[in-house]
Amino acid sequence: MTADQAPADHYSIVAVASSAGGIQGLSALLGALGPDLPVPVLVVQHLDPRHRTVLAEVLARRTELRVKLAEAEEVALPGTVYIAPPDRHLLVGSDNVLTLTSTELVHFVRPSADLLFESVAGAYGPEAIACVLTGTGRDGAMGVDAVKSRGGTVIAQDPQSAEFSGMPQAAVDTGAVDFVLPLAEIAAVVRGLVEAKRQ
Repeated sequence: MTADQAPADHYSIVAVASSAGGIQGLSALLGALGPDLPVPVLVVQHLDPRHRTVLAEVLARRTELRVKLAEAEEVALPGTVYIAPPDRHLLVGSDNVLTLTSTELVHFVRPSADLLFESVAGAYGPEAIACVLTGTGRDGAMGVDAVKSRGGTVIAQDPQSAEFSGMPQAAVDTGAVDFVLPLAEIAAVVRGLVEAKRQ
């Protein structure tokens, strides 16, 4: 273990990726996280870029956390869920400042889970948790590798229980996943991780 892979004494951020079936997956995960999560949550959900999204409003009704569309140059705060807007990549820096970009599609998608996870890995290293939920395709697989290589923790929804198994299976296939869990169990593990290190 090199110094930058040493376990962190706490986690600072949770990044979540989902695609097909993700509204239900995100609702279940965020709804079970409780009201006072001590870290921000960044979400990439693949959305139709041609329409204004109501995802933040929908999810806000299912969780006690504050939910909003991410804005450029905004500082990510604990207990708040930031959703990547349609057709924008969401990135974060080590100062918790969010960036939105319109750079090229990654694996045919924008926003890209891979880019979010890679930025989280670079900014937070071992203080990052990445979660891959239901979805088709492979988005997120390169990103979980980046998070793991920097000492972060990776959780994937059990592909067997996912509505669409492509994304979680691609993540599991990397060998970089620490926990493979049914959707109903992910929130408890995330809470346990972010709270245990703060005692």
